[in-house]
Parts: sequence; C-alpha cells; structure tokens
Amino acid sequence: MRSSQKIAALLLSICLLLVADNGWALSDEDLMAMSLEELTSLQVTSISRKLQTVSESAAAVFVITREDIRRSGVTSIPEALRMAPGLSVARMDGSKWAVASRGFNGRFLNKMQVLIDGRSVYSPPFSNTFWDMQDTLLDDIERIEVTRGPGGTLWGANAVNGVINVITRNTRDTQGVLVKSGYGTEEEGFAALRYGGKSGDQAWYRGYVKYFNRGPLQDHGLGEANDDWNAFRGGFRLDATPGGRDEFTLQGEAFSGTAGQQDRLWVLNPAPGTIFDYMNHQVSDTRFGGGHLLARWQHQLADGGDFALQAYYDRSYRDEQVLMKEVWDVFDVDFQHRFFLGERHELLWGAGYRLITDDIEDGELISFDDGSRSDQLFSFFVQDEISLVPEKLRLLIGSKFEHNDYTGFEYQPNIRLVWTPDKRHTLWGAVSRAVRTPSRMENNADIFYGIAPPDFIFPGPWPKKLVVLGSEDFKAEKSLSYELGYRFRPIPRISFDTALFYSRYWDHRSGEFTSYTPQPDPPVPHFVITQVEGNKLQAETYGLEVTADWHALSWWRLQGTYSLLKVNTWLESDSSDILSAMVLETSSPQQQASLRSSFDLGRDWELDLWLRYVDRISIYVAEADDYISLDMRLAWRPSAGLELALVGQNLLEDSREEFHAEFGTVSTEVPRGFYLQATWQY
Repeated sequence: MRSSQKIAALLLSICLLLVADNGWALSDEDLMAMSLEELTSLQVTSISRKLQTVSESAAAVFVITREDIRRSGVTSIPEALRMAPGLSVARMDGSKWAVASRGFNGRFLNKMQVLIDGRSVYSPPFSNTFWDMQDTLLDDIERIEVTRGPGGTLWGANAVNGVINVITRNTRDTQGVLVKSGYGTEEEGFAALRYGGKSGDQAWYRGYVKYFNRGPLQDHGLGEANDDWNAFRGGFRLDATPGGRDEFTLQGEAFSGTAGQQDRLWVLNPAPGTIFDYMNHQVSDTRFGGGHLLARWQHQLADGGDFALQAYYDRSYRDEQVLMKEVWDVFDVDFQHRFFLGERHELLWGAGYRLITDDIEDGELISFDDGSRSDQLFSFFVQDEISLVPEKLRLLIGSKFEHNDYTGFEYQPNIRLVWTPDKRHTLWGAVSRAVRTPSRMENNADIFYGIAPPDFIFPGPWPKKLVVLGSEDFKAEKSLSYELGYRFRPIPRISFDTALFYSRYWDHRSGEFTSYTPQPDPPVPHFVITQVEGNKLQAETYGLEVTADWHALSWWRLQGTYSLLKVNTWLESDSSDILSAMVLETSSPQQQASLRSSFDLGRDWELDLWLRYVDRISIYVAEADDYISLDMRLAWRPSAGLELALVGQNLLEDSREEFHAEFGTVSTEVPRGFYLQATWQY
C-alpha cells in the first residue's frame, strides 16, 4: 500500500472516531460500565496458577475479555488473539494461522503453550497447535489470558515464549437459551444453539452445538483458492458445588471438519529452469476431528489454601495429504496444592503425568521410522511466594522438573519480584529459564523439504533433492529471558502497561549437512542432499510492548497497543546449515500497532472500530508487505435479548497476503469481507 493510501486510511479512521454526540447514553451491558480500576482488577490464573488481579501479576499478561470478543466481531480464536500486544498472528489461508509470541513465527511454531480450560491442545508429532481444530462457542469464553514470555515453571516444556489460556464461562452464567446465526461474503453460513439449566440448588449445566461453513479466499488474484473450511462441534459442561468448599466440573466436546487447501509438492524436472518449475500445485481436503472429556475437583482448605485435581482424555485425528494421517490419544492427570507457611510464605506445588500414544501413516513430505509410539511425561513443580514487605513487595521463586522420553530430565526455574507501592503503580521483573523438548518429527522422521534446480544455491548440473533426517541425539532447545514491566494508572480513566524483554536462545534446531550423493538412475538424474536435525542455532530477541487504555467518556473507550521486536540469529562456527537462521530472523513483524474504539450510541446501538498496523515479514526469500487493516462492527438491539450486527473486515484493501507458503501449504490472500449476525438470548 502506498504511503498516501496509509495516511488516508488513518485520517478516515480518526474522522470516524470523532463523529460521536455527547448526548449518547451508556449501554447497561457494555464492558465500559466497568471502571479502569475494575478492569485492572480482572483476575487471571496463568501467572501463579491461582486467581490474582492483573495489576499484581509479575508477568506480561493481557486479558481478552468476553466483551472484547463480542465487540470485535471476530469469528475464531486466532482472530481474537490479534488484540494482544506482542503476538504475531498471520492468516495463511482459509483455515490456517501462524501465531507466535516474541518471534519465530510459523505454522509449526513450537514455543507456545496453548490451553483450553487447563487442557493442553498442542499436536504431539510437531509440538505445534493446529488452530483450525481449536474452536468452541465464542459466547461461552469468559476470557483469554495471553502471557508473553516464559511460563515453563508452572506450565512445562514448550511454554518458552508464552502461554495462551482460553477459559470458558461457568455454567451459572450461561443459563437459558442462546441462538445465533449469520451469513456473509466469507462466512457462507454459521449457526449455534446453546441451552443452560439448573439441577437442584448446587448444580448447573449447559449444552451447545455449532456449525460453520467458510468460503474460499483468493489465490493471489487468480481466482478462488479452494481453501474453504467447515466444521461441526458440540459439547456440554456441568458445574456443581456439593459442599461449601468444593467445586466440581465435568465437560466434554466432539467435533469434525474439513479444510480445503492448495498443496505445494516437489517434482524432479529434467529441463533447466527456475525453482518454480519444480513445484506442482494441487488441491486437497484435510479432514480432522476428535473429542475430549475433562473432570476437575477443587477444594478450599480451612487455612485459606486449596488443592485441585484434574484429569482429561483427548483423542484427535487429522488426515493431511502432504504431511501425514495421524491419530493421537492423550491422557493427562494433574494435581496441585497451595498452602501457607507462616505469615510470609505461600507455597504452591504440584505433580502431573501425561501419556501420549499415536498411530501415523506417512504423507507426501514426511515419513516416520515408527508407525506408532507411546510417550510418557512426568512432572513436578514448586513455587514459593514470599511477602518481603506486606502488600508492597513480593518475591516468587520456583521451578518445574520434568522427565520425558526424548531428552530425559529437564528443569525450568524462574525468579520474579513485584513491587506495588500503591494502587496506581506496579513494577515487576523476572529471570526465567525455559526449554522446548524435541517433537516426534525431530526425533525419528525424514522430511522431504524441496527441490533446488541446477546451480541454484548448490553447485551442480542436476536438480538437488533436500532431505532432513530425524535424530535421536536431538537435544532440548533452551532459553534464558530477562523481563521488566511497569503498570501505571495516573488518573481513574487512563492506564498504561509496559513490558521490556531480552531473551537468549541456544541449542536450537538446525539442519546439519551429512552427504551430497549423485543419483544418476531414471527417471531423472539428480543429487540427494542429506541433512540431520542438529542443535547449532543460537538467537537473541529483545523488544518493547505497550498497552494504553483510556475511558475518554462514559460511552467511549479507546484501547491502543504497540510492540517492537528485534530478532538476531546466528549459527555456531562448525554448523553447515545455510537456511535456518535466515528463515527464523524475519518471520515475525518488527513493529505492530492496534487501536480499538468502542462507542455506545444510546442504549440500543453500538459502533466498534479496530485499526491495526503490521510490519512486513520475510519467509525464505519471499516477503509479505506491511499493511493497515480496519474492521468495523455496528450492532442494534431492537428488543430485549435480540442483537443484530453488521461486521466489515479488512475494509482498506481488496485483499492482502499475510504469510507465505510453508512446508507444503500454499498461502492465499485474505479478502475484504462482510457478514450479518443475529443473536437471541432468553
């Protein structure tokens, strides 16, 4: 987009923000009815595995509330995550996202722990999150806690750069009937039905079903991208308080869906040409599904402490032609106990066990040495929260200890200090060590990465086939992070939240050269370049994240975020890798900014505007341009319980590309879109 277009877009947004009339009244149900003091007192659980307010948290945490989700007009969890500072969220095609915190973005990012109601949802073969499989009824989400920075002390391996914790609402808050439906240019139809009821005086329940069908995006101006996406999901939840000190939760879901995509497969071509002559594009459907059952029991102790026991079983399948066909089962049990030792020590400890089994059929690009495997994970953590100066200065010291079947024993300590001289100021700092344990793919899979034409990167008259072999010697990736944060509320209507960070990474994944072998046999003479998974990549990241919240008037709220990220990568002197450092260094935008404006136009109308800027990125040698995006939502409540909303997304451009082709998946362009939605509750 040209500079003049960007300036015009910003001016247009500012003009829209200034059209309000002082006579508009406040909506009773809007989040703006809460003061900033109440907003900063929102409780989170991701930092210390207990309820505490955002203002007293010793970490960079951002809360996406239920009302934020409703007023943003988003239709999926990854879209909602764009509200959080420090997160890079790029849509790859109709159903796939790359989501990262503080660098190293990609579809197969393995440095984020993602939880839904305490259930880890990463895919064991890759240690990544398939976002097209992670869904629930958005109206049932209470909040999404986004913690940037290491969370391994409490949440274990893979929480290297952050933790995303999706927490759904208690059934006491979802009584009655909810009916929702909509249709639009991309949303080719969606509907949801939920019913909540009560059983006696101490138990509440709900059940829901939902379906959506999203049409294809655009294939770089060449027409439809064949990346449509549809899914059906249903679930239930039961909450009970059989005693004054006990809470019991039982919940489950089942889902099934299909996601179309364009695949990039590599073929040997005897004719000289560019790298594009060796690519074969085709269309395929990825089928996925699964379900889970989770039970949790919490008990309050007489001394103010508590303990909790949680267990879940999760079964999923995914059939993606270019990667693999896989079925995996996860059984997980977790226990934690919090108690007080004297007047100054609050101790939290816990233990867990996880069993993962899988059954895999090879795909076009990946083959595994073992078709099935079982892995066990044992864990223990302990944390002491010490009150150095009561209600003013607290010190947190703790560590996670884990044993996995790939690298054995790992430890992840941290130390955090938080100072709250008064209600307006909070200063915190942290030093944390985190690890990312090997995935199944890195341990025993062979990956066909691509074809290089003659004399392209590698010398020689024949095409080159690049293959990376898994290694049982692959070690855990490690990092050490330093963070400093400051929260400030100068007046009741304004608050600021700032975080600075520096992280150092070592033993990270690289591809080390092992052989360069000629294959003169038909059908096409070629070389085979073989690499093995290694740990010779190092990196550092540093940056700044800022959030500002301003209740300008009782009916007008502004929330802005800004993030700056610098990533430097390098290889050890004896490494033969030539691509890894280049790919990871520029895969996340250096700068991002967001401005959300919410108006209550009387008691029956709402207007929400969302302006975002995302810096350019580069994947291999291809770039995705920077962009400015504007979303708009206009809602009307003609009667009690009924809401009609018109949502426009990506209004400043016909379409844009947010990411590039990665590992068999061809990226497509995100178009301008509109949809209408009707929601009825009674």
